[in-house]
Amino acid sequence: MAASIESLLAGLSGIDDPIEELQSLKTALLAIPVNALRDSVSGQRFNVIFTLLNSNDREQVELCVDILEHILMALSPVSLAQNYRVELQGGLTHPNEAVKILALTQIGRMVEHPDATTEILNNHDILETVIRCIGEEKLAVAKQAIQSLSKLSHSKPGLDKLFHTDLLTVMKDVMAKSDTIRYRIYELVVEISSVSPISLGYCANSSLISQLLGELTGDDVLIRATAIEMVTTLAHSQHGRQYLAQQGIMDKISNMIRGAETDPLSSLYIPGLVKFFGNLAIMDSPQQVCETYPIFQNKVFEMALDPDPAMIGVALDTLGLVGSTVEGKQVFQKTGEKFKAVLTRMSQLASSGATELRVRSLDAISQLLTLQPEQQTEDLLALTESWFHLLSKQPMDMISNISTQPFPELHCGALRIFSAIASQPWGQKLMINTPSFMEFILDRSTGQTKEAKDAKFELVGTLVCSSTAAEILGSQHYIRLKTYLREGPYYVSAVSIVSTEGAE
Repeated sequence: MAASIESLLAGLSGIDDPIEELQSLKTALLAIPVNALRDSVSGQRFNVIFTLLNSNDREQVELCVDILEHILMALSPVSLAQNYRVELQGGLTHPNEAVKILALTQIGRMVEHPDATTEILNNHDILETVIRCIGEEKLAVAKQAIQSLSKLSHSKPGLDKLFHTDLLTVMKDVMAKSDTIRYRIYELVVEISSVSPISLGYCANSSLISQLLGELTGDDVLIRATAIEMVTTLAHSQHGRQYLAQQGIMDKISNMIRGAETDPLSSLYIPGLVKFFGNLAIMDSPQQVCETYPIFQNKVFEMALDPDPAMIGVALDTLGLVGSTVEGKQVFQKTGEKFKAVLTRMSQLASSGATELRVRSLDAISQLLTLQPEQQTEDLLALTESWFHLLSKQPMDMISNISTQPFPELHCGALRIFSAIASQPWGQKLMINTPSFMEFILDRSTGQTKEAKDAKFELVGTLVCSSTAAEILGSQHYIRLKTYLREGPYYVSAVSIVSTEGAE
């Protein structure tokens, strides 16, 4: 096979129309098992394929890219750096985006390997060109460049090269091209900052983070909204949150929510501010965040009652996120009538309205009602039971009615609520006392999509795994549930068809 690849490569030299030969080479390479490919291609020189990239024939270029993708992935990063560095650097400035992405992907592989990284760090021009690729028109090229540079920053030499040489000036030059490209550089900086406190220090000292934070209060509300997304990503790491707190950003965002009431354009950025605090609450402490920044919780409740679907959607997601934690549930419960009004609104949204909001309501309700077995204290069980009964006068009927509607996403959302209460004794008692409910659970003919079958299977599994289910549901139902679980989510019972001679 190696000999045939060698002869195919030799046959490509000096041909005016190499399409047929390239297709033969691609076929030959695809026929080689992945584990044997490295032995087949190592030692061969594929420079002729790189040369054939310099063509206006799109089919020829695409074939070359396909072949090189296959070959280069089989080679070690060190082998790439030693033998194809110049060719890959040329690929970075190729007019075809697929060639650029190929080169950037391989450079990304190299910078993950200590020995190959050294080769790249010693080649200033490659790194400068990769940075300039962030300013490319095609987003896919920019994304791949960001990914490769982010990998480079996992080492101190990489950080030194990006932030302590004139490459920092190159980054700032690229940023100046447009608002869109400026935010691509911010995306890179936030990714690098998230790796470790040390990498955050490099980014902070470069002034790029303070520039990003300054955009939070800029005049352009769309830029402000994008900045909030970036800052939320930065807050995902503990050292990122500490840095933001030191810079007073939490207080600033809290004040922005407060000031938004007089801003007619606030609907463009308020959802981002609320998401920021929602993420913060989950990562730190819902109680601490809600008590320190009460405007956040008040705004979420207000948005849940808002007529604007965009506001409602973010409020539902945030309520579900924060309320998925025990601490979040307790914080909401303390607000008394305020939260009861929100729950009533969530119930209304789940029962009627636009499908997307119905699904988000159902998901939020299931998160609010979920209690892991180890969390099931008497107080918390009483809390979730009281919330369930606030949904409707007949909440089991209400959720059952939603589960029978011909929309798979609503059917699955309703089943997730039943799964949420299935591990709790009060939920099991409601199930056994609701006529025909156990038959509904065990009926495999309802919900024929894969998602519906998986959701039903999860519900059955939750019941079977509960320590109280056998006693509350009774042994007959419990044995049938265990059989359902053993048979799996997609089991179909064999039906014998008897044909009667002479039947119509």
